[in-house]
Amino acid sequence: MAVKPSVSDPEAGTHAVFVAGDEGGPGVTVPLLRPYGHEIQCRKQRQESPQGGATFVRTCFNGLNALSGVGIVSIPYALSSGGWLSLIVLFMLAAICCYTGLLLQRCMRRSPNIKTYPDIGAFAFGHKGRVAVSVFMYLELYLVAVGFLILQGDNLDNLFPGASLRIGMLNIAAKQLFVVLVALVVLPTTWMRSMGLLAYVSAGGVLVSVIMVCSVLSAATVEVGFHERGRLLNLSGLPTALGLYAFCYCGHAVFPTLCTSMKDSTKFSKVLIVCFVLCTINYGSMAIIGYLMYGDNLKSQVTLNLPIGNISSKIAIYTTVVNPLAKYALMVTPIANAIEEKLAEYHKSMAPCFTRTLLMLSMVTVALAIPFFGYLMAFIGSLLSVVVSILLPCLCYLKIFKPHCIHVAELVIIFCILMMGCVMAVTGTYTSLREIYHKL
Repeated sequence: MAVKPSVSDPEAGTHAVFVAGDEGGPGVTVPLLRPYGHEIQCRKQRQESPQGGATFVRTCFNGLNALSGVGIVSIPYALSSGGWLSLIVLFMLAAICCYTGLLLQRCMRRSPNIKTYPDIGAFAFGHKGRVAVSVFMYLELYLVAVGFLILQGDNLDNLFPGASLRIGMLNIAAKQLFVVLVALVVLPTTWMRSMGLLAYVSAGGVLVSVIMVCSVLSAATVEVGFHERGRLLNLSGLPTALGLYAFCYCGHAVFPTLCTSMKDSTKFSKVLIVCFVLCTINYGSMAIIGYLMYGDNLKSQVTLNLPIGNISSKIAIYTTVVNPLAKYALMVTPIANAIEEKLAEYHKSMAPCFTRTLLMLSMVTVALAIPFFGYLMAFIGSLLSVVVSILLPCLCYLKIFKPHCIHVAELVIIFCILMMGCVMAVTGTYTSLREIYHKL
């Protein structure tokens, strides 16, 4: 199928687009009676394309993999920080983030040139919009990668307590040693120039999350038990809980890519609903199980509370260690590619291995300087995830579709989401930064 752009530019005043048929077949002229012509063209291209693409089921796995991350180990701590009533906020955030994912899909329908999240920002706000979206996206990916290193250091220290390394007068403690060792192990995977669609087609992350919940449940049933009652509400810890909950639903950066990869992208709304429902069930189950097991004694990662001698506990810890190792390169590659493209603009070349090694070195430095997994995840969730998953989709949607073209009821919902997101971002960011400062 081919499209002749010379007759399809609404800004030039034309009112029709000629779409040639596949394999020399007859074409069809699609009228563009209003600015929504791009949406018609985009939908037709995606629906009728004879090329391959991801099926509905595969895209569901890809979406689940994007949403199922290290947040699963910190979700019980989030519940202990906010109390039982904070579960209402978890369900509200799931609904809000699912809705903002749908807003991103609607924005993509306005132009066939929109393929990524930064493209949406550029379509809505021009070059500044692209830059803003890119900065928040890449900063989120960077800090999530740092969080992976901290997570690995904590869990390996739990598996091998007392380990250390002495080099001359320098004594490296266990956590710091494991952070460095993990960085050395994953470094070669970051040297790959392109990870392709392997970042999204793997269902390993989904399997690991399910295994994690089952292992913790088994440990509770066999050894620990459900003896804690917990608190109904803890207002002082609510901002931290909100940030950690938001972090669990920070998959919006890859949603546009998943949408464009589908055979029939009009079904992406159903994909979002399936993914958010299943992930919320998984997150909610882990939160409730962990809180009933340890109550207010929960650590930032539930795996740090588990008894080491139990086989179920070991499985939970091992899956926590393996999962980030498999995903680490997927976090680093987009950042490295962006840096290399920027260097190319200034006609400066640098060996990819050298660039990515420097990037890894900076991440190790941050992980060693701020080894507080829970508060770092709360900061990412409060500021970056709220901006990327809640605020930016609403702002881009309002700019692209214009308030007078949106139903009043939906406008009210969007403005309420924006106000809630701003409150979460301000209070959660302040609380997490304050806790990090006091811990330093």
